[in-house]
Amino acid sequence: MGYPDQRFDVNLSILFTELPLLERPAAAAAVGFTAVELWWPWIETPTPPQAELDALKKALDDAGTQLVGLNFYAGRLPGPDRGALSVPGPESDRFRANIEVAADFAASVGCTALNALYGNRVEGADPQVQDALALENLVLAARAADRIGAILLVETLNKPESPLYPLVSAPAAIEVVDKVNAATGLGNAKFLLDLYHLSMNGEDLSQVIKAYAAKTGHVQIADNPGRGAPGTGTLPLERLLDELKDAGYAGWVGLEYKPGDRPSAESFDWLPASARAAG
Repeated sequence: MGYPDQRFDVNLSILFTELPLLERPAAAAAVGFTAVELWWPWIETPTPPQAELDALKKALDDAGTQLVGLNFYAGRLPGPDRGALSVPGPESDRFRANIEVAADFAASVGCTALNALYGNRVEGADPQVQDALALENLVLAARAADRIGAILLVETLNKPESPLYPLVSAPAAIEVVDKVNAATGLGNAKFLLDLYHLSMNGEDLSQVIKAYAAKTGHVQIADNPGRGAPGTGTLPLERLLDELKDAGYAGWVGLEYKPGDRPSAESFDWLPASARAAG
């Protein structure tokens, strides 16, 4: 048990950001990782030129890295936005334009998990209208994910850092997951369980794991306080990951932490080199 018993991937949208996007897969591989994940890399557009998609695929392939998680278009992230799918008007339209683009790219690189960030509450917009729009868009996304044999992820964020984001508890995200699955009948909507965000919300992490491991499709970690590497804060991450495994979770654990004031490549000293390559 412990860290060496997990399947880790590196989030290349928060680690190795000191490098251009196309150099990050090779940088992760150079320190021993074979699996990576990404937020939607093209913040400005949901529909980048095919040449840019092809270049990213080549960078992943050349590095020998497997993309195991990809966000749909989510607006300015990092930045003020927390997704687009519940935001009426042009942002919702951008999300819809992105659905098949993201799914096709995921299929091209063998990625089988697509994360759909819900989006912030908008001043002047009726929350019920936003939630109805969100369900419509999540149903479309779930069907696109199913077309390529992938799951759709719904993520809880934390209220202190994302005060306008409505899904700031595990039960809130699970409710959305259940609604999407009821609407599609596909059963491919899953919970993205981020131990950092849940801890920031003050949730009982062991209880969340017991209650929702069976509905969890992906896990992400960072320590708290600080959102740094494991060991920089006070979260018992090794124990919690063991609890997840004991509860039946056998999926990926995304490293979505800030490296601090050192290069990303130096932030993995908590994990033996022999435990970095995913089997």
